Amino acid sequence: MVPLAIFGINGSEFVILAVLAVIFFGPERIPEFSRKAARVVFYVRNIANDATSQLKEELGPEYKDLTVEDLNPKTFVKKHLLDDIQDQISEVKDDLNVVKTELNMAGEDAAAATAGVGAAIHADSPAPVDPDVASMRARYGLCFDLEAT
Repeated sequence: MVPLAIFGINGSEFVILAVLAVIFFGPERIPEFSRKAARVVFYVRNIANDATSQLKEELGPEYKDLTVEDLNPKTFVKKHLLDDIQDQISEVKDDLNVVKTELNMAGEDAAAATAGVGAAIHADSPAPVDPDVASMRARYGLCFDLEAT
């Protein structure tokens, strides 16, 4: 069973509104108010349709598929101005995704190479020190380092 939805009002809300209308206006005045409400809705719909058709005529043939929803500035710009460059935008996005993938792969390769070098440095044991160099270091301190020269 599909729930009743008129103007965004579901079935339970409609029942509540009907009960409130009976309480506030009385059962004898509800038909009069419903006719007035129908006339107001009809009048507003005609105004909106006339405004849309007048706008279509003034804007020209390139806007012949203009709808009321298009009067929202975001929708209007997206539909009428960005459609021409949408293909170019998607191509640029694709190119940027390729570059992003390549950069991620290069970063992973660099991280692997750095990890390999770090492991190789830490895995090597220190080179044996010549006894003469060790005695000179002990005597003169760190300022005399033959291995550095």
